[in-house]
Amino acid sequence: MSTELNKSVVLRFNREVIQEGNEAVFKELMADGFINHSAPEGTSKGAEGMWHTFQNILRPALSGLRVAIHDQIAEGDKVTTRKTIVGIHTGVFLSIAPTHKEVAIDVIDVVRLANGQYAEHWGINTLSSVIASLK
Repeated sequence: MSTELNKSVVLRFNREVIQEGNEAVFKELMADGFINHSAPEGTSKGAEGMWHTFQNILRPALSGLRVAIHDQIAEGDKVTTRKTIVGIHTGVFLSIAPTHKEVAIDVIDVVRLANGQYAEHWGINTLSSVIASLK
């Protein structure tokens, strides 16, 4: 696939999966054998671990969840994205009671795609700083 098509897959994932919670699109875009190299220790590095994070941690805790894409750079089969995941903390978030504050998690991730699907993921984010600010 071309770099522009790869970027469009990653953009679709961010909009339809992370922001909208569309499980059918998630399943469509995940390759068999997907590996999340950035999964927290003790959690699944497969697709089910990533879905769990979005659907059972972020979405219930952050109302109005949206993803702002700031930059995307593609080379070969990899796409790097700089983005911010934003929402209002209205549900329990990693054991923290709702504060009704706006939460903004800055993320830089790298996705390797194969045949238009997520094959591997690496990422860094500011989640630990966000958690500290809510306590």
